Parts: sequence; structure tokens; C-alpha cells
Amino acid sequence: MHRRDELRAERILQERLFAHPKVEVIWNHGIDEVQGSSNPTSVTGVRLKSTVDGSTREIACDGVFVAIGHAPASELFKGQLDMDSSGYLKVKAGSASTAIPGVYAAGDVTDDVYRQAVTAAGMGCMAALEAVRFIAEEDHHQAHKPAAQQEKIGVW
Repeated sequence: MHRRDELRAERILQERLFAHPKVEVIWNHGIDEVQGSSNPTSVTGVRLKSTVDGSTREIACDGVFVAIGHAPASELFKGQLDMDSSGYLKVKAGSASTAIPGVYAAGDVTDDVYRQAVTAAGMGCMAALEAVRFIAEEDHHQAHKPAAQQEKIGVW
């Protein structure tokens, strides 16, 4: 099901989709309601609503998978962190470090190649380890300053 009459995905991915014998593409529709039961909790179908005329239709199914594209959710950082032309946050190669010391980015807002949960988790781990190292280095530098010059640092 797609809410428009065409896809913006890469052509080869579209061709694979259209050639798959178990896939029926339903154009110009959105999900109006996911239907199911509560005991046990399960999906039994969806009600689709036409984006053209508002009519609805129901389709029986056992699950729903939502894919909303690959646009990074980075608007919050616009004007604060460096981004590429597609809106992905820029990080130093092989790192989760941004251009601002102590600020790290990972996952969907930086990865324009793999776009997978497993790589996002790995990148999140990288960012966390880099943040821990940064804080440890800051603590070390603070400990070697005279007491009057020491600053408080924190983590958000």
C-alpha cells in the first residue's frame, strides 16, 4: 500500500517489488485503521482509505510493517550541527564525533548507506564509548587544574 501513485525508491528496488509473485501494490491508499483482537493481541487486518476519493476497503492480514522512507529526522539540529545536502548529520570518518567537541551523532541521522537498526545500534555504541572517553579526558584535565580553575561539566 502506498499513499501516492508512484514510488521514489531506487528503480532496481521497485522492479524487485513489482516482480515479486506474493506482492500486490495498492496505490493511492493510506492506513485508516489497524484491526485486531486483544486476547491474544494480534493483527487481523487493515482498513485502507483512498487518498483520491476517501473510500475505504478492508484487507485481511496477520501483520503490518510500516516503512516511511529514508529521510533523516535531523530537523531539530538544523543550524546547530553540520549537515549534508540530504539532511544527514556530518560526523568525522570512522567516528560518531561531530564538529563540536563532546557532541556525537549515530544511526538514522548519520547513516545514508546501510539504514538498518543493527548498524544504528552499533553506531550508538560507538557514540556512547566516545562520549565516555571524552568525559574521562575532561575529568582528567579538570583534576590537574588548580581548584579555583576547575569547571563543572555535565551530560545531558
